[in-house]
Amino acid sequence: MTTTAARYLYLTRHGEASPDETELTANGRRQAALLGERLRGLPLSAIHHGPLPRAARTARLIADQLTTERPGIPLRPSEPAGDYLPYVPERSELPPDAAGPILDFLGRFPQAERDRGPVLAREALARFTGPVPGDEPRHELLVTHNFLIGWLVRAAQDAPRWRWLGLNHGNAALTVIRYAPGRLSSVLFYNDMSHLPPDLRWTGFPPELRG
Repeated sequence: MTTTAARYLYLTRHGEASPDETELTANGRRQAALLGERLRGLPLSAIHHGPLPRAARTARLIADQLTTERPGIPLRPSEPAGDYLPYVPERSELPPDAAGPILDFLGRFPQAERDRGPVLAREALARFTGPVPGDEPRHELLVTHNFLIGWLVRAAQDAPRWRWLGLNHGNAALTVIRYAPGRLSSVLFYNDMSHLPPDLRWTGFPPELRG
């Protein structure tokens, strides 16, 4: 009989990116390093990250902070860890007063992205969520983007598929989800910025949502 153990999935959005999103700003590099310091001592087995430069650079800066205690943690680029639309709802699924603005926003994305995103989102659920084989808990970090974090948190709460919308995640903030055998998935904490000084918090949010 195959046994399974708990998976602890640590989620973070990449550090603050430059305007053209090809690199991290100085603030973004500081955010990543501070998150790496916070994660020291955790038994991370892997750091997964999206393929875009801002996610890959964040993952490397985090890993640099972990090498003294856990050298050799693999960095694993992954297309399902990338930046994409995880689900495009029908108008009938949405609250009537919000349907128009939401569909206008999603309609700005090319059709190819609207088609490919849900495929990657299903792959992300299969690859990164749920209990793991064996009898030892697994701790993994996923360095990704706002949309995918919203999608995974939504799934952990068994919310409607469209409800990834409206979840905003700060740059280098931390969310942790536990997937334990025989138990409901549990969001242990969400969007935690306690490792960041005040001047580095709330970046990545629309201006009207910044604390």
